[in-house]
Amino acid sequence: MDWTIWLEWFLKGLILCLILLTGFAYLTLYERRALARIQIRVGPNRAGPQGLLQPIADAVKLIFKEELTPGKVYRVVFLLAPVLTVVPSLILAAVIPLGTSFTLFGREITLYVADLNVGVLYLTSIASIAVYGIVLAGWSSNNKYAMLGGIRSSAQMISYELSLGLCFVIAIIMGNSMNLNEIVNAQKDVWFAVIQPAGALVFLIVTLAEVNRAPFDMPEAEQELTAGYHAEYSGMKFALFFMAEYQKMIVISMIAATLFFGGYREFWFMTDWFGGIFSVDRFWFLGPIYLMLKVVVLLFFMIWVRATWPRIRYDRLMAFGWKVLLPLSLILAFITAVGILLTDLLGNPLIIWGVPVLSIICALVAVAFIYRDLRRKSHGRV
Repeated sequence: MDWTIWLEWFLKGLILCLILLTGFAYLTLYERRALARIQIRVGPNRAGPQGLLQPIADAVKLIFKEELTPGKVYRVVFLLAPVLTVVPSLILAAVIPLGTSFTLFGREITLYVADLNVGVLYLTSIASIAVYGIVLAGWSSNNKYAMLGGIRSSAQMISYELSLGLCFVIAIIMGNSMNLNEIVNAQKDVWFAVIQPAGALVFLIVTLAEVNRAPFDMPEAEQELTAGYHAEYSGMKFALFFMAEYQKMIVISMIAATLFFGGYREFWFMTDWFGGIFSVDRFWFLGPIYLMLKVVVLLFFMIWVRATWPRIRYDRLMAFGWKVLLPLSLILAFITAVGILLTDLLGNPLIIWGVPVLSIICALVAVAFIYRDLRRKSHGRV
C-alpha cells in the first residue's frame, strides 16, 4: 500500500482528535455561558476577553491539581478505566463524514477518516463498549457509591441501547444503506427528521441517556451517590472522565445530524437558492460549516434540557426506557418500513408522508400513557 495513504489517514486522524479536544474545551465554556443566560446570570467572563481563556485556565488547574489514589483500590483497573472511557469517544468520529472532498497537490482528500460500508454498525459497536470504562471505574474504586454508579450506568445502557439501535434501523431503512455517506446524500431533498420526526426525537432522548446527561445522569447523581463512579478520582484522571462526557456530546450530535438532519449537506430548501451557490457540491468548505451549525444547535438542545428538566427517579428512568421508548421505537421502525415499502410498490411518493403523521400520533399516545401513569402514581394508585 502506498505510504501516502497511511500519511493521509494519520494526518486526518490527528486533525480530528485536535478538533474534538478543542471542541471539548470550548463546549464547557459554551455550556456555562448558555446556562448562565437561561438562569439570568453572567457566567465565566474573567479569564480573557468574554471568558474565552476560561477553558485554558481550567486545563492548567486540572494538570497541576494533586492526584490522590485511595489505598484499597484495584490499582491497574483504576488507572486504565479513564482511558477506556475517553478512547471510544474519540474513535467514534472516525466514520462520520464532515464534508465531500477537495483536491490538494493533485490528490483527492476526503473529509472523513474512514468510509465503511457498515458505518452504522461501527457506531453501534463502539458506543456499546464505552460503558466499560465507567463500570470498571466504579468497581475498581472499591467504594459502594462508586459501585452503585457503575451498576446504574450498565443497567441504563442496556435499557436505552435497544431503542438507540432501533433509531439506527429507522435511518438505515430510509437511507437504504448502512454507509453514512450514502445516508447523508439520501437527505439531499428532504431530511429524515421531516419524514420521521418522532424517530429523531426518540434518538435525541436516547442519546441523552447514553452520555449520562441530565435528566438521565443517574450514574453520577451527586445528591445520592456523591458523584458516583468517579467519586474517588481527582486531577487528570477525573479530567479524562470529564473530557469523555463532553466529547461524546459532540460526537453524538454529529451522529444525530448525520442520520436525521442532513449531515454536512445544505438545508434542503437552500438547494435551488441562487442557482445552488450555497451547495456543498459547488464549495466543499461549506460542508463542515453546515455540520458545525447543526451540531451547535443540537448541543444547545442538550444544555437546554439540563437547565429545565429535573433528574428522573431511577425506577421511572428504567420504566421509561423499557415501557415507553422501546415499544415506541419498534412501532416507529415498523411504520417507516411499511411506508417505504408501499411507496416503492405503488409508485406514489405521497404515501411516504403518511409516515410522519402516524409517527406523531404514536408519540402523542406515548405521552398520554406517561401522563396517565404519573397521575396514577401521584394519587397513590400504584
